[in-house]
Amino acid sequence: MSGSSEDVELAASEKEYPNGFASVAAFIAKDADNTSTIYRRFDRLAARNLLYLQSRLQKLEVVQDELDDKCLGTNDEGSKRAATSWEDFESLAQAVGSEKERMEVAGEIERALKTYHEALMLHSGVLGLKPPAENTLRAFQQWFEPEHRKTKLRGHSSHILDDQGDLVALRVPADQDRLTRVVQTETPDGPIAYISEHKIARFVAVVSILLAALLLVGAIVALNYVHSQDWRMALIGIFTATFGGSVGLLTSARRAEVFAATAAYTAVLVVFVSGNPPNGS
Repeated sequence: MSGSSEDVELAASEKEYPNGFASVAAFIAKDADNTSTIYRRFDRLAARNLLYLQSRLQKLEVVQDELDDKCLGTNDEGSKRAATSWEDFESLAQAVGSEKERMEVAGEIERALKTYHEALMLHSGVLGLKPPAENTLRAFQQWFEPEHRKTKLRGHSSHILDDQGDLVALRVPADQDRLTRVVQTETPDGPIAYISEHKIARFVAVVSILLAALLLVGAIVALNYVHSQDWRMALIGIFTATFGGSVGLLTSARRAEVFAATAAYTAVLVVFVSGNPPNGS
């Protein structure tokens, strides 16, 4: 999704939905790339919930330890049998007494542990979600703001996008290099348009191929027409720096990949110069 007035179907031409939750849900759902599935993570609430569950288990652990301490100091044969046999434990827990209390504590621990572990795993998964793409979030905020259209949500729900650090997207575009972000432009105060991620990817791929070809062919042509060895070395340095800068600034390549691509590019130019010495050599 992008805040651009070029391309594609405008939100204004879509089916009308009642203002509020219905219109916001429709806005999110009609993004074919699903990049506008932006929601809050509620980090502070999740942390407190985990702390509560943890403290509850901490207390239950102390209670169980106290029951174990009582078992150590007892001469009751039933308690000793229950400590070593599940069948005896289950049978004795039917009657009123310490084994019944121990069984109740065990059941409470089981339920609390299940809830706590599920909460831990779910929160771990949520923390692994990526933040929304910058352009997508700006477009969402632009559409969501009341001054651009009538109010979408009222009350506390009107602030769901305020804390950008607490937002996640269920899906983000696969490629978010600098060139892709440049293409995903936003027109201020303009209508919101959905631009296909695949169209952007194809366009960026074509631009990248043309740029790479231009830098390679342009360098070879320039070196072919320059006969001074010193000028040839200078041109190799200029084209190599331009190529390395283009790869580093316009792509998401890591440092090692930038070095490898630049070295390969330089090697091609050096081989060309070696095979085509200046006239008179």
